[in-house]
Amino acid sequence: METTTPLNNGTGNLSPKKSLEVVDIVVLALYFVFVLGVGLWSMWRTKRNTVKGYFLAGKDMAWWPVGASLFASNVGSGHFIGLAGSGAASGIAVTAYEWNGLFCVLVLAWLFLPIYLSAGVTTMPEYLQRRFGGKRIQIYLAILYLFIYIFTKISVDIYAGALFIQQALNWDLYVAVIGLLVITAIYTVAGGLAAVIYTDTLQTVIMIIGALVLMAFSFIEVGGYAALEEKYFTAIPSSHRENSSCGIPREDAFHLFRDPVSSDLPWPGVLVGMTIPSIWYWCTDQVIVQRSLSAKNLSHAKGGSLLAAYIKFLPLFMMVLPGMISRVLFTDEVACADPELCKSICKNPSGCSDIAYPKMVIELLPIGLRGLMMSVMIAALMSSLTSIFNSASTIFTMDLWRHIRPRSTEWELMIVGRVFVLALVVVSILWIPLVQASQGGQLFIYIQSISSYLQPPVAVVFILGCFWKRTNEKGAFWGLTIGLVVGLIRMVLDFVYTAPQCDQADMRPAVVKYIHYLYFSMILALLTLIVVVFVSLKTDPPPKEMVTRLTWFTRFSKRDGNPEIEDVKRSSTVETPSEVNATDVSSNVSADDVSLTKRLKKAILWLCGMEKNTENTETKDDTPCPPEEPPEVLLYERPVIKKLLDINLIICTSAAIFLWGYFG
Repeated sequence: METTTPLNNGTGNLSPKKSLEVVDIVVLALYFVFVLGVGLWSMWRTKRNTVKGYFLAGKDMAWWPVGASLFASNVGSGHFIGLAGSGAASGIAVTAYEWNGLFCVLVLAWLFLPIYLSAGVTTMPEYLQRRFGGKRIQIYLAILYLFIYIFTKISVDIYAGALFIQQALNWDLYVAVIGLLVITAIYTVAGGLAAVIYTDTLQTVIMIIGALVLMAFSFIEVGGYAALEEKYFTAIPSSHRENSSCGIPREDAFHLFRDPVSSDLPWPGVLVGMTIPSIWYWCTDQVIVQRSLSAKNLSHAKGGSLLAAYIKFLPLFMMVLPGMISRVLFTDEVACADPELCKSICKNPSGCSDIAYPKMVIELLPIGLRGLMMSVMIAALMSSLTSIFNSASTIFTMDLWRHIRPRSTEWELMIVGRVFVLALVVVSILWIPLVQASQGGQLFIYIQSISSYLQPPVAVVFILGCFWKRTNEKGAFWGLTIGLVVGLIRMVLDFVYTAPQCDQADMRPAVVKYIHYLYFSMILALLTLIVVVFVSLKTDPPPKEMVTRLTWFTRFSKRDGNPEIEDVKRSSTVETPSEVNATDVSSNVSADDVSLTKRLKKAILWLCGMEKNTENTETKDDTPCPPEEPPEVLLYERPVIKKLLDINLIICTSAAIFLWGYFG
């Protein structure tokens, strides 16, 4: 399967463009077999016919699958394409996103998660509903989260995965993406969170092994890190024009901290402005928090966060530096500076840095390993999409559907959760034309900044709600509303006044031209903070039941009577398909046909985890909810384990601070 299309590498030599061969296809097929096998195994061993079992994996996950799933949910195919592409274009500064998240995932486990566990919530909008009361904040947040998931995360991962597949296989975009979405939806719908977490664990192992293999090949090819530091600054494309800065590497390419005024990632924005959306993502986003809530106890959740934090050291070496090496090895293509030439190479006149990682895979790796790396990219795409599908389904079912139908049964919630996943798949497919038309140009660039326009108000409200008892519903609502309006205005301005291409005059308004999106994140967070504090102090304080076990300082408090919001009541009044028997079938149907029909229905119900719940058949609607566990039980940690976790916390954060300083 060799093509003969000549490609110019950085040295001026022509090399044929390679694609996957039979051995690579076999490796890829084995990957799919393993993933589906793990998905079926997880479906067999977990209970999926209850809300807790389907959406929180029965709260029975050990620390290692939790940590692996945290990493896999975060690192999608967009990371491999985006981090390597940014590394090729501007150096290592994009690593700040990863190492900033390293601290925030630890903040989740040590500060935020004890509050969520004590509150006994399933979703993040549900937490705000309990903390502030009313319904408007819960519904507002649920809709906002679904908007962010559908129109940013899914689109980025589909684009990145499709780009890689097109580079490797020359497959049609629709065929490739629809096939992946269908496979992804099968074990997401059937297995729930447990299947997603266990398959994420397998995907994480595959991603790390494959990425480390490619890293080793790339460093051997370039001659080591010292050679990269030297050669990167000479990786100037032959299409570079005299007296032009287009295509010239940045002088600060090997520094995390950059000029606060003129750089692409100013250091004050990296330290503060980047941290605010990062807190939203790691400490309040349903996709991440749901995995931690599925842990057996707080200690296992902390262990999972530590594992994810340790793995977060790797993206610089697995993705960013290989992207920079790709620029050195394939300068004319990856660093092309002429819009017409870029369009002919990667169909994107804005630049071709996004092909840095797939270019390395296809051109550098031998037969067999190319198939492995193809599996890595598909693993990244599928693990990210399954996490988004499951968490979006959880939010829609528990926060929106239960609002529409407050007395819905567990059976109904299970059906709604699965149907919504299928709806997300349809929306994802309908989104493909826009992704394809953008070719990852402005869309991919802007999505990196959207988080700075939509997420800071939510992060501030969560922080104040968790750590300031005086915060009330009015303050939170108006802070969210004003913050959203201001953020949307800036986002619209960014889309209307796009950044000019290299050497073009910048005619954008000053608010867009001079206020970096990371600085805007800081301004938006400060504005939200002022609004929430001012309105909260000018209105009545929240009642005691809106604070008890819902803040850091009251997480061990005792509730008076039952919680305000009860768990979903179990019901046996809904006749399930598994209850069909021979007497329900017309008399003209033979016993063999009835038996075959029953077996077929039983198999389908098992696949979806909807088999008859024998525990619920004797439970009536008016059965009271079981007594909630006291906070001392929920938050208890064995002293030895707690000390071990705290020691690892110190080691991990110390290593991160050292790396920040070394590469700063």
